[in-house]
Amino acid sequence: MLLPMARTAGDMPKLLGWNLPAEEQYLVHDHWKGFPAPPYYMHLMLAMIYFVLMNTSIIGNGIVLWIFGTSKSLRNGSNMFIINLAIFDLLMMCEMPMFLVNSFSERLVGYGLGCSIYAALGSMSGIGGAISNAVIAFDRYRTISNPLDGRLSRVQAGLLICLTWLWTMPFTLLPLFEIWGRYIPEGYLTTCSFDYLTDDQDTRVFVGCIFTWAYVIPMLFICYFYARLFGHVRQHELMLKNQARKMNVESLTANRNEKAQAVEMRIAKAAFTIFFLFVCSWTPYAIVTMIGAFGDRTLLTPFVTMLPAVACKIVSCLDPWVYAISHPKYRQELERRLPWMGIKEADDNVSTTESKATVVVDQAAVLRTGERLEWDSNLGPARSKASITELLHIIMVS
Repeated sequence: MLLPMARTAGDMPKLLGWNLPAEEQYLVHDHWKGFPAPPYYMHLMLAMIYFVLMNTSIIGNGIVLWIFGTSKSLRNGSNMFIINLAIFDLLMMCEMPMFLVNSFSERLVGYGLGCSIYAALGSMSGIGGAISNAVIAFDRYRTISNPLDGRLSRVQAGLLICLTWLWTMPFTLLPLFEIWGRYIPEGYLTTCSFDYLTDDQDTRVFVGCIFTWAYVIPMLFICYFYARLFGHVRQHELMLKNQARKMNVESLTANRNEKAQAVEMRIAKAAFTIFFLFVCSWTPYAIVTMIGAFGDRTLLTPFVTMLPAVACKIVSCLDPWVYAISHPKYRQELERRLPWMGIKEADDNVSTTESKATVVVDQAAVLRTGERLEWDSNLGPARSKASITELLHIIMVS
């Protein structure tokens, strides 16, 4: 294999790594040294994309931190998870200025140190974002399955947030200090990640472990809790229909208003979007790393490996809009503070008060049976059960 040189003779193209000094060539894996260096306009195109993503993420996540951090009505345990996710997303944006400089320079600025910082930021924010999605799924399932007392306290939420940060540490610090694995340039050599190309058993075990830790486990948690969530909603609706037949009434949810139905649809759409974004953003990168460690490495061209990195950045821009824009009170705060955004959200103060009063009056008619809420049929149809959808509405606006 030809070694990259600062300049190539005649019409021979420059190879990746041609502009790195000889003492820094060890950073570049041999896999990349056989590919021609991309034209300068490709670096500029990626720099423009990253610049747009960086500003979109900073604005979106910045607004999330501002609104949730300064609004007393939004200071609860569940919303602390949204703030935590926004911090992880902003942490990923800290890579962006480094990437812009690298792209304009057509090389890795800072060499080994710059590569380690870039990759460590990406590892911490990526793993943290993945496990934060899982924690949010758990919180929503717990809140909806136990609507009267299932909300996590701020202390409990704080402990779970600490867990998300601890979760990021092993596979961020181990390659950073080269205890297990290492960080190396990839693709156009303007980004860095953990080494998934070295052909030895140690690297393959490392890739398999980080794949399980950062992708498989969060994915399983997300699937499990959202499946339980939708199953719980369906169970309650069926239970209400059966109870209505026993009480000889048409429906126990006749007082369900259109707003409560909209909240149910909003929760369902947000949950599916969360899962879809997680899959779309991290699956391509997971596939690339698994191919690099266990598959046919000839499939991994520099351009192919740059695409998953862009996908991971895109999700950090969309997270604040998926998680926060679906929150009614957050939308109300946006409408009040930033009217130029054109967001319209009905004021829920009156309806929420009435709904809460109904729940308080009817609590005497509730029998707790495991995870279900059942109503004593001896009390008659006059004291009908609030549907899970109405309780969802109370949870979302409180």
